[in-house]
Amino acid sequence: MTTSENISITFPDKTIRQFRKGITAYEIAKEISDGLAKRVLVGKVNQQLVDLSQPIETNATVHLLHWDDQEGKSTFWHSTAHLLAEAVEKKYPDAKFWVGPPIDNGFYYDIDLNGKTVSEADLLELEKTMHQLAGQNNRYSRKKMSKASAIAYFTDKGDEYKLDLLKGLEDGTITFYTQGNFTDLCRGPHIPHTGFIKAIKLTNVAGAYWKGDEKNKQLTRIYGVSFPNKKELDDYLVFLAEQKKRDHRKLGKELKIFTFDDQVGPGLPLWLPNGTIIIEELEKLAKRVEFEQGYKRVSTPHIAKEELYITSGHLPYYADSMFPPMELDGNKYYLKAMNCPHHHKIFKSQQMTYKDLPYRIAEYGTCYRYEQSGELFGLMRVRSLKMNDAHIYCRKSQFAEEFAKVNELYINYFKIFNIQKYAMRLSLHEPSKLGEKYVNEPELWQETEAMVRNVLIDSKIPFTEVADEAAFYGPKIDVQIQSVIGKEFTLATNQVDFSQGRTFQLNFTNEHNEDEIPLIIHRAPLGTHERFIAFLLEHYAGVLPLWLSPIQLMILPISEKYLPYSQTISRTFLSKSIRTEIDDRNEKIGRKIRDTEMAKVPYMLIVGEKEMNDHTITIRKHGGLDMGNQPVDKFLDFILIEISKYQ
Repeated sequence: MTTSENISITFPDKTIRQFRKGITAYEIAKEISDGLAKRVLVGKVNQQLVDLSQPIETNATVHLLHWDDQEGKSTFWHSTAHLLAEAVEKKYPDAKFWVGPPIDNGFYYDIDLNGKTVSEADLLELEKTMHQLAGQNNRYSRKKMSKASAIAYFTDKGDEYKLDLLKGLEDGTITFYTQGNFTDLCRGPHIPHTGFIKAIKLTNVAGAYWKGDEKNKQLTRIYGVSFPNKKELDDYLVFLAEQKKRDHRKLGKELKIFTFDDQVGPGLPLWLPNGTIIIEELEKLAKRVEFEQGYKRVSTPHIAKEELYITSGHLPYYADSMFPPMELDGNKYYLKAMNCPHHHKIFKSQQMTYKDLPYRIAEYGTCYRYEQSGELFGLMRVRSLKMNDAHIYCRKSQFAEEFAKVNELYINYFKIFNIQKYAMRLSLHEPSKLGEKYVNEPELWQETEAMVRNVLIDSKIPFTEVADEAAFYGPKIDVQIQSVIGKEFTLATNQVDFSQGRTFQLNFTNEHNEDEIPLIIHRAPLGTHERFIAFLLEHYAGVLPLWLSPIQLMILPISEKYLPYSQTISRTFLSKSIRTEIDDRNEKIGRKIRDTEMAKVPYMLIVGEKEMNDHTITIRKHGGLDMGNQPVDKFLDFILIEISKYQ
């Protein structure tokens, strides 16, 4: 029985235990076991992360998080960001600090170094200082501050960055954290002390505009990562080396896939011939699959009047991600940031009956989104994106089957591209934000979220639920995939829309000759060309499957004497639409082989005296596999079979 001196603590496994009122998460861990107390990094009380030293005064659910929990890692990395700031302040006493958050793999801190630069040697020195500071086992101490006291503190320091942060904070919610000789404005929480941090690597220095606005001052962003032991750091550095080798920006340049140009503009990729071939092959695959599943292809313009996006609700909900409007003939026009409003107009232009549903239309439509300059990253974050988009208009009775088919389509694509690790995430709305971030239809939210959840359960697809991540018009499935080295990408989405059918006054005539509003499914299984090709380059380390490779065969004549025979062979393969090139440079065959390997061409065909006399080719597969000497026709049949698996 609970007394006035006791509280009930519910653990993740649903067990409930009694503890004294005011006990801390650390003390709970200690009572459970000394081993747990040594590993626990942060507490989660009633779904809120808290310092282990924070008293728990009421009945609560408690989760004790350690390094193996993602939120435990994030807290660990955030605490290490503070340690980095302490080391920076020691080396650069006049430094000013903006923000230092944890990220997917580590942390960063944005710092105004008052014109000073950070070299590789400086990073190593900062690392050394961080290790020394970590070894002092300094506690991360939390202190509540009034807004007036906080403003006075940072005014005295002349820190305009923290003063700017304070503008958006309410009095009574402000906390400072101190470890060693460093104090920072921070809501926390943090790990108990610096001694948990055993291994540190500062990985990169970059420029970052204050608040991500290119009109503001450029700060120095220092990236890093940390671990509770050296072995994990060593393993991570091996991973980093492999990741660097697979970086799509590096491979994109080496393999002549894409480029950027300052005069064209940041975030606006130019696809080179090799990249355009990849795009066309992906489109060919998607169009074939969609044709087989009953999709009709459409095409829509790159701009539209403001009125369209007001009707759709993207204005004002999505305005920050859209390019500014253009004035023309007294109207405002926007670059298309999404295809769906255009597709709704296509549906509306026709007299639909229940016999026409489900109505599936698809488009590889180019959209334009205004990503902040500081967030642009190769092909992963761009301002021009070509999307594998489609919309399905259906009745409620058809929804489960249609939504399940889209999920099945995703899984089939995963098999084609050897994507073995993926996660389906059901993104839900947040009831407190109805009318602000989400369409204010609470009953429809509950109904459609249940519909999506039931489809996933019936399909036996594992999924997790995440609050406050839905589209403004309905719940969605977000798909996270992992490359072969474990790097995560957000690929695709499958969304249900209960709102825009009404706002666009879409309807069809049902079997009772009455008007009915369709449900809409938004889906993009291959996401955008930009993001998906970036993933493929890193996933395959640039060695794309034969059917997708820009150059499928490279013919290597040993000397100019064998060039006519090489051209004859080339015409044979080109006549079957096999992408073939000849390396006709006046170079030794060893150099040609090395260069073809570097270009990651799937097959090279070596031609010399024997091959010309016997009407054969000597075949070498990328990676050094010698396939021996074969008649041209035999190898042609083999190649056609390999390619046809995906066409």
